Amino acid sequence: MIRLHLVRHAHALDLADDAARPLSPRGHEQVRQLGRFLRRTGAFRPEEVWHSPLVRAEETARRLLRSLKLDVPRLVAPGLAPDDDPRPLARRLRAATHSLAIVGHEPHLSALASLLLRGRAAPPAVVMKKAAVLTLE
Repeated sequence: MIRLHLVRHAHALDLADDAARPLSPRGHEQVRQLGRFLRRTGAFRPEEVWHSPLVRAEETARRLLRSLKLDVPRLVAPGLAPDDDPRPLARRLRAATHSLAIVGHEPHLSALASLLLRGRAAPPAVVMKKAAVLTLE
């Protein structure tokens, strides 16, 4: 069974340079709590993690893997920016042969989840809150 985990980045600081926004102290706590929850469930076992190039997504992915003591490849993936079209990524995911986690942004993650769940991105079927995870099989 292949699982896809969609994870929205945790709370980040407000900066003029959006791409450089790191996690805030609140975001660090959110990742810690998410890691604790996922450890208890045992369901979060991706074989690879893709994240956007934005600092807050990379930091969320790195801290989450460290919290879970998971040693899996973590890669910057194209098509994960907040306003990217989710269709190219959905096509790539249909060819996946192993479980993945994608750490990204809104509104992209909700559009991607909606596209995968019902075949269209809008209106969104789900809305991803910060530091939330949605797992699909």
